[in-house]
Amino acid sequence: MELLLKILIGIVAFEHLYFMYLEMFLWTKPKGIKTFGLKSKEFAEETKVLAANQGLYNGFLAAGLIWSLVISNMNAALFFLICVTIAGIYGAYTTGKIKLFYVQSIPAILATIIIFINYIF
Repeated sequence: MELLLKILIGIVAFEHLYFMYLEMFLWTKPKGIKTFGLKSKEFAEETKVLAANQGLYNGFLAAGLIWSLVISNMNAALFFLICVTIAGIYGAYTTGKIKLFYVQSIPAILATIIIFINYIF
């Protein structure tokens, strides 16, 4: 069960490193424009600073999850997983893209459930 938990935390961390990369470095490129469904290259250029800031926050979430694995602290992991879950819920709600919830929140929720199961047993 502990191995599954570490794999899930690793997946969530990797996802957020990827989101960071997309938002900070590919936002104005065809891949970023397509991935985020941006209306135009011009719009991407106008919003690239905001996207980079958002990417930085995703990087912080990934760093926190990686740090929790390095120090083997599931309390720290739980904190960052809950942050990811809330971000995914809020993002899906505000954008109307339910896929965002599935991609971002579900892996974090599964890892959170496993942490709670480990605490109970």
